[in-house]
Amino acid sequence: MPSRYEEIDLSQVHRISIDGRASKVTVDDFAKSYAPDEPISGFFDALPSLLAAAEFRRLVGEVGEAIVGKRTVLMLLGAHVVKCGLSPVLLDLAKRGAVTAFALTGAGAIHDFEIAMWGKTSEDVAAGIVEGSFGMAKETGQRFNEATNRGAAAGLGLGEALGKWIVQQKAVHGEASLLAGAYELGIPVTVHVAIGTDIVHQHPEAEGAAIGQTTLRDFRIFANVVAGLHRGAVLNVGSAVVLPEVFIKALSLARNTGHTVDDFTAANFDMIRHYRPQENVLNRPTGGRGIMIIGHHELMIPLYAAALKSWLAERSEREGGGSGGRPAWE
Repeated sequence: MPSRYEEIDLSQVHRISIDGRASKVTVDDFAKSYAPDEPISGFFDALPSLLAAAEFRRLVGEVGEAIVGKRTVLMLLGAHVVKCGLSPVLLDLAKRGAVTAFALTGAGAIHDFEIAMWGKTSEDVAAGIVEGSFGMAKETGQRFNEATNRGAAAGLGLGEALGKWIVQQKAVHGEASLLAGAYELGIPVTVHVAIGTDIVHQHPEAEGAAIGQTTLRDFRIFANVVAGLHRGAVLNVGSAVVLPEVFIKALSLARNTGHTVDDFTAANFDMIRHYRPQENVLNRPTGGRGIMIIGHHELMIPLYAAALKSWLAERSEREGGGSGGRPAWE
């Protein structure tokens, strides 16, 4: 028995040719096979020119152009970035002139400090919180706070104070420390602390005046870095709240004090999308032109570093290198 409901009359359909239809994907955009004997640049060239892969390529190219132009490249780092062992990768970029400043949360500075001093970090929070031992390592509390207090007395920012302390103490694993490595390179690492959020605040050596003084000085140093961000790049890696909030205030301060800070590349690397990085780093400062890269830091940051170094090496080779055979961007 036929349906009692009437169907649309398809004889009235007007069709177009696929030749004239706009298409978002062509075969030229597809990934290509990568042979294991090719250089690493071949791997990145083989990625599809679509979606996140295309955005990743755009990011590498824009950061590369900023480096060649000797403009500011600022990296904001959440604690997990340090904790999952990426400091050597980041320091290598800094040594090559591919990062001009870093910013850390308090937790990131603590992880870095513990790695430098004792070669280990990261507690079992769930177990420690039950017995009240979470964050109560005596040596961390004593030495981190001593470095902070001495830094305040010397008029230093918190990042500089910690980096200087690690270097002066000849820490056993100082070569793995972002704070120490950047201090020796003369690259700012600012540390941005909210009182009560970090384990070192639980210890009797913590002095609120010293913590506040050193982290406020770091905010002002950070704002000065942001003031030079015009046509540069800022990458937020794994900070969901603190550093995106600090960044937006520093940007406002820089513009308020007469600095032109426009036309910069903004990117966010994280494992999931968060509101504040999306708004405060990608959308509000750039008019929504920011780049979001989703993935595990321990995979994406080494890939980013490899792609950037490959881009810079190819650029240098095309331009014949700098004086004395050194790359033009160094």
